Amino acid sequence: MEQSQLGGSNSGGESSRNGAARLDTLPEDCISMVIYHTSPRDACVVASVSKTVKSAADSDLVWEKFLPQDYSSLVVHRSLDFSSKKEMYLSLADDSVLIDDGKKSFWLEKSSGKKCYMLSAMDLKIIGSDCPVYWQWNSVPDSKFKEVAELRDVCWFEIRGKISCGMLSKGTHYSVYLVFKRAGGRSYGFEDMPMEAQVGFVGKDDASKKFVVLEPIDMDQPSGYRYTAVSLTWVSREDRARRLREVGGNVEEPEVRGDGWSEVKLGKFYINDGGYGDDDDEIEFSIMETQKGHWKSAMIFQGVEIRPMKEGEEMVTTK
Repeated sequence: MEQSQLGGSNSGGESSRNGAARLDTLPEDCISMVIYHTSPRDACVVASVSKTVKSAADSDLVWEKFLPQDYSSLVVHRSLDFSSKKEMYLSLADDSVLIDDGKKSFWLEKSSGKKCYMLSAMDLKIIGSDCPVYWQWNSVPDSKFKEVAELRDVCWFEIRGKISCGMLSKGTHYSVYLVFKRAGGRSYGFEDMPMEAQVGFVGKDDASKKFVVLEPIDMDQPSGYRYTAVSLTWVSREDRARRLREVGGNVEEPEVRGDGWSEVKLGKFYINDGGYGDDDDEIEFSIMETQKGHWKSAMIFQGVEIRPMKEGEEMVTTK
C-alpha cells in the first residue's frame, strides 16, 4: 500500500517554517512542548530549521505523543531495539505489524499517526469458505498473511467483517476497501455483476449502501467489445456501463494498488469523540451478490483494509 511521505508538501508548509524560525529563540524543552501539539508531518518540517529545533522536534517527548497508547504491545512483534521513539514511529509507519495471531495487519498513516488495519480473509466471515468445493485456502508470496481465500466456484457470494471502534483513531474519517486479485490472471462471472456493499455501525440504521464491481468497466479490447461469461454474449463498453448504472446510480470500480493487488471501496465511516464511535461500538462491512444465481470463480481475496480518508476525498460525518 502506498503511504504519503512524512513531511510532504501541504498548504501550511510555508507558514510552519516561518513559525519554526521564531521557535529557535526558545529553550529546547519549550520548543518540544510546542511541537508536541502539532503533527508528525509538522514535526519533520520544523526539524529543518536549525539544530536546536531539530533536537527538540526529534525528542522522545514529541514522538511518544504521536505513537498509539498501546505501542509497546505492537513493537514487541518486531523483536527490534529502537534508539528513539521517532525511530519506533517510523518503523510502524513504514512496515505493517501482524497482530491477533496473524489475522490482522496494523500500521500508522505516516503523516498523521492515524491507525490503519487490514483484516485478513481468515478474520472475515465468508459464506461457504469451509467447503473446498466452493473456496480454497492457499498461501501466496505477495500476501501479508499466511493464507488467502481463493474462490473456486459459487453462485452465492457473501463476505462480512467487523472491527471494534476502540481499535481505531478518534476524530477520523475512514474508508473500507476489499483487497483482491484474479487467480492466475483470470476470473469468471464478475464482468457484469454489480455487488451490494454496506458499511455502518452494528445495531444502527445508518449503514451506507452502494454497488461495486470487481472487474473494471473500462474494457481493453480495441473494438470496445468484450465477451462476458455472465451474459455469454459480446457487449459494448457503453452497453455494459449503462447496465451497471441501472442498479442505482454510479457503480464503484476497482483500482490497481502499488503492491499489485486491486482494491474497491466498500464505504466509509467516521469515528468521533462521543456518540457513534465509542470504544464498545463496532463497525460492520459486507459485500454480497446473492440474487442473480450466476456462478463466479477464480478470485483471490487477501482481506479488507481500513485506513483514513485522504485529503480531498468526500468527508461525511455520521452523528
